[in-house]
Amino acid sequence: MPENNARTPEPPRDGAPGADTDGMSANAISGDGTSDGVADGSPAAPQSGRRSAAPTSEPAAPSQLFVWLKEVATVVVIAVVLSFLIKTFLFRAFYIPSESMVSTLDVNDRIFVNLLVPEPFSLSRGDVVVFRDTKGWLSTAPEEPNGPFTWVQGGLIFVGLLPDNSEQHLVKRVIGLPGDKVICCDDGGKLTINGSPIDETYVNGAEEPQIRAFDVVVPEGKVWVMGDNRNHSADSRSHLESNGGFVDLVDVEGKAAVIAWPLNRITVLDNYPAVFRNVPAGG
Repeated sequence: MPENNARTPEPPRDGAPGADTDGMSANAISGDGTSDGVADGSPAAPQSGRRSAAPTSEPAAPSQLFVWLKEVATVVVIAVVLSFLIKTFLFRAFYIPSESMVSTLDVNDRIFVNLLVPEPFSLSRGDVVVFRDTKGWLSTAPEEPNGPFTWVQGGLIFVGLLPDNSEQHLVKRVIGLPGDKVICCDDGGKLTINGSPIDETYVNGAEEPQIRAFDVVVPEGKVWVMGDNRNHSADSRSHLESNGGFVDLVDVEGKAAVIAWPLNRITVLDNYPAVFRNVPAGG
């Protein structure tokens, strides 16, 4: 007959598999019936029937086009800001509309003007300068009609990416500084500064300069300017009735430093120090 009572299993013998030195099972069972883990400390395997948590989906990476557009926009903004700062404090672009400075500057040359002259750095004789026409040397420029992209051009000029094509600026060479006595001309037809004749090697040699007599002393805060193309330059000599022909230093935008365009004319502009080396200081 079958036994009514279940047979009690015998404990494992010493040395048998599944028994440790104390005769207990290697896998301890917690009071709630779940395994605490294997003897070596590694976590217990998940119980069958339980599902692991679904992996968290990572956010989609930004498209390569968006990243590229962001980088381009950053570069453009930095370039515009730098150009504005350079144009405001260091260099400004201008173009040459007339032949008054031939052969040093040709019509439609683009030049960069150093804005650190005459302040904080002072002018020297022979410097080529750009100055505002506050004395009416030029006729009033006609107002150009606005086109569909006029605001774009104006904005690029404002930030310094395009040269200022306003004709209300002039470009000439400084001949006399404050206190200088400038006379045209001595018996040899040469210009004299403080009694010293100068050999003007920068003057356009294609034509013999016409003699236009004058005798002036440059007042404080002003300069006397003349064009290198002497026969085609309405400079200080032509405006003696307006401020004595002098240009106020406060109207000087800066010193023309380089020709930047066209590419075949890129050069640093010279102020010919050798021409004025022997000129004594003015009174």
